[in-house]
Amino acid sequence: MAVGTQFTRSGATERYEVFHTDCPAREMVGHVTSRWGIWVLISLQTNDLRFFELRESIRGISEKMLSQTLRGLVEDGLVWRRVEPTTPPQVTYGLTEFGRDVGEPLADLFGRITSRLSAQLADLQP
Repeated sequence: MAVGTQFTRSGATERYEVFHTDCPAREMVGHVTSRWGIWVLISLQTNDLRFFELRESIRGISEKMLSQTLRGLVEDGLVWRRVEPTTPPQVTYGLTEFGRDVGEPLADLFGRITSRLSAQLADLQP
């Protein structure tokens, strides 16, 4: 990778300048934090899922948006895709090691939020 305004070296470490508009890491962060990217990563935390199972687990997502989201996450190396040559083809998705590393804090964040909301709801009950 060429050193430029979006990529700097500081000693032995390298880092991307994510606030620069041309930073390649910025696009990946966009895929992860997109409306549906977060839910895909959380859904795949525990099991590999076929396309229709993933669609069913994420309420409100259209097939088109799921396909687009998965395409970006696969290109980023966060999700793997396996196609089995059956009729119709069976497509299964799962998290790569990198995807698990990125998705784990998202699932933890979701867990913290839902725990807090559950506690607040319990406090409101008479």
